[in-house]
Parts: sequence; C-alpha cells; structure tokens
Amino acid sequence: MEDKLEESQACEKQPESDDISNQECVDAQKKPYRFVIRKKTFSQHSVLLIKLKYSRTIHRSIKPYRCDICDKTFSERTTLTNHRRIHTDEKPYHCKVCGRRFTQSGHLSNHKYIHSGEKPHRCNVCGKSFSQIGSLTRHKLIHTGEKPYQCGICGKSFSRSSYLDSHKSVHTNEKPHHCDVCGKGFSVRTTLTNHKRIHTGEKPYHCDICGKDYSAYNTFTNHIQGHTGYKPYHCDVCGKKFTSSSRLTNHIRIHTGEKPYHCNTCGKTFSRNGHLTQHLRVHTGEKPHHCDICGKTFALRGNLTVHIRGHKADNQSLTHHRPVRHCDVCGKAFTQSTQLTIHLRRHTGERPFSCDICDKAFYDKQGLSRHMPVHTGVKPYHCDICDKTFSTKKVLINHEQKAHKK
Repeated sequence: MEDKLEESQACEKQPESDDISNQECVDAQKKPYRFVIRKKTFSQHSVLLIKLKYSRTIHRSIKPYRCDICDKTFSERTTLTNHRRIHTDEKPYHCKVCGRRFTQSGHLSNHKYIHSGEKPHRCNVCGKSFSQIGSLTRHKLIHTGEKPYQCGICGKSFSRSSYLDSHKSVHTNEKPHHCDVCGKGFSVRTTLTNHKRIHTGEKPYHCDICGKDYSAYNTFTNHIQGHTGYKPYHCDVCGKKFTSSSRLTNHIRIHTGEKPYHCNTCGKTFSRNGHLTQHLRVHTGEKPHHCDICGKTFALRGNLTVHIRGHKADNQSLTHHRPVRHCDVCGKAFTQSTQLTIHLRRHTGERPFSCDICDKAFYDKQGLSRHMPVHTGVKPYHCDICDKTFSTKKVLINHEQKAHKK
C-alpha cells in the first residue's frame, strides 16, 4: 500500500491543456505519465514505474549495495559489480586488436577509438574532436573558464577533480609516491612517472610538425599550441594571451605581486612552485641533472642542456666538416641553421622568448634560461677558488678574471 501511495504521488495524468478543469487522459502517444521529480514524461506507465524504482535510490541517496571488501556503498547492483573488479583485478572485456583488457565494456568501447582513429565527439566552439565524451566535456571548460572543484582550505578552484586531489597535497605535504632510482618523493603518481623519464631518457610524445620530443604530456600539448597559435587564456589586466591556465595564473602574479611559495629555510618567497624548488637547491646542494658523457651534475636542467651541446659540438668538429651558412645581412658564417636563425633576430629585433614574471624578452631560449635565476635566486655557477656562487656563467668568468687574476 505504501508503494502504491508513493507511485500516485510521483505519477500524475498530464492534462491536454493548461486548463486545470480538463483532467481527461490524453492519447498514449502523447506520453501522459509525468515523472514529477525529474519532470520527464513516458508513454507507458510500466516504464515510469521502473524509473520510479531508481528514483528511490538516486534521489533519496539510498545506496543499498555494499562492497564486502572496502564497505563502499552503491545505488545500483551493476555499479557494485564493476567496483568489485578493482579488488579482484578481473578484466573480462578485452580488445581483439591489441589484447588489452578492461573492467567495463564502456572502457573497451572508448579504447577501440585508438585503433580506428575515430573521434565522434566534436567541440562546437573550436571544432576540435575527441574519441571520448568525457574528454570533450573537460575540453569545453577551456572555453567556459568553469572550475567547479574548489579547495576547502585555500579556495583555489580547478577544472577537474583529479587536479584538486593533486593540489590538496600542497597543504598536507604528503608525498606517497617515491622514485626507486633516486628516492625522491612526489604527491602525484603521474609526476613520478614524468620524473622517472629523467633517468631513462624516455620522451614518448613526438611533435609531427617540428620533430621535437617531450617526456611530459602537458609540456607536449603546450608546445603543439605554440604551432597553432591557439591561446585561449587571456589576462584581464594587460590582454596578454597564454596557451594554458597555469601560465596565465603565473602571469597574473606579476600584476598582483602575489608570492605564495615560501622557503622554510631563509624565508624567501616565490611566485611559482618551480622557482621555489630550484631555490631550495641553494640550501641542499642538490644537483639532480646528470651528464651521461662526463658525469658532471647540474642544479638546473637548462644548464645541463647547454653543457651537453658542448660535447656534441666537440664530436661534430672531430668527425666531419659541417656546411657553412652565411648571414645575408652581415656575412657572418655559421655551421648550424639554428645558430643562423638566432643571429638573424639581432638584425630584425625579434625576441620571441619572454619572461612571464617581468616581460623581459630574449633572442633564444637559453637567454631566457640564464635570466630566470634573477627571480629564483638560484646561483648554479661556482668558483672553484673561493667557493663564491653566481647566477650566470658570464658573471663567474668576470669574477675569476678580476678577483683571481694572476
């Protein structure tokens, strides 16, 4: 009797017109049965009763199905069945092309798009296509700027729940994921995965436009946007555009002067977490970037990159003579086309590499890398005679020539 009462409360005849005196049932093809909670109509009363059954669990937050392993509860039996496979490692759905297995049929269906190349879900704003509807939903947040997931501690908002979970470790300082090579700890597993590629040298993300390879997916996608010129994030203060929301956030701190990252040793503050990480090496003496050729170590990856180029230049000069390229303006000769490209910028005045903190621009990426220690406080260049440290190699050379001149 109780069920009948609930059904009569949730189901009512839909009048043919707005006149409340007209309560005669209309034709069944016009779906006369209305689901009051969700305002949905059905042509058959039996279909309504099935939906009503689910409403009692979903809308009243009743979750009668409990996992006997972790005690997590679910509103539907099928959801519990899928969940249990996490504990049993059962993966009954397998791909006939590559053999990969999945816990849910929906996951297998999404995976098949990798082999077919099909991307049926298209963004109606920019036209970009995706193989999964979830990827399209997350992508649309770029256009709307919506960040529905907010940190209860500092109020910072994120576009994905996974980003929020990763952020929470900033407050707890928990780093449960450790590198089995060097022992360094990380708060997020994906960050650990990217870190391990420092040791292995793996760079699985390849740019088909310029041939450059990357170890991290985020760095790769930012690079691709550099080719397309697509910069959806813009600063409301000065109008400058950026390829990612994180770069915009870092840039905005130029205007606000915010420096939320604090060194517990000396009290110095920084606008970026990466700058704090580099600064901490001043106190710890850590030099995690290692040259595989001569064994020399560096505090900054950029310094290692410049160092390795020195080895490559030595090997090339010994093995073969490289063709010489001349500048059409001044006639200066170069053995590498990239060197000539950078040189030509001195004639044109082009400075494509800009500092997000102070907006100072440079002819090449190395110039920007040499500039950054001004903001981070890192002084990676060390005098072997007096142990004094310097932010740039040029300043070190000047010091050695003046202070220790024989």
